Amino acid sequence: MNNLFYNNVILIPVISFIFAVFIKWIVVKIKTWKINFSKAFWSWWMPSVHTSVVIALATTLALKHWIWSDYFAIVMAYTVIIIYDALNVRFEAWLHAEAINKRLWVKRFKESLGHLPSEVFAGSILWMLVAIILFYI
Repeated sequence: MNNLFYNNVILIPVISFIFAVFIKWIVVKIKTWKINFSKAFWSWWMPSVHTSVVIALATTLALKHWIWSDYFAIVMAYTVIIIYDALNVRFEAWLHAEAINKRLWVKRFKESLGHLPSEVFAGSILWMLVAIILFYI
């Protein structure tokens, strides 16, 4: 196989990042009816940008080097950490910020920090498909 994406594995996660930010910008525009580029980089709402990058990279390395390679094992460990952070650590920080803000009666802390499991799952499936399509172009 000799195409641009096969020889430059980093391009697929980069394209996934750009595509995820663009989709998030569209979602923000639809939900708020305002053009706001900064919200496209927030760490909440669908899709999860950081999950998109690691899922696209893991999928690409699985396709190029197969799932039993050292490269895939390393990127899968990294992917698990990123997804765990998106689902659990940030979600707990979100709950803490919400509780503190209610206690203070003032919104001092940013509450929207994490992703729902459905957002991460849907994003993961989407980015696997994007990586597979780009890999075989």
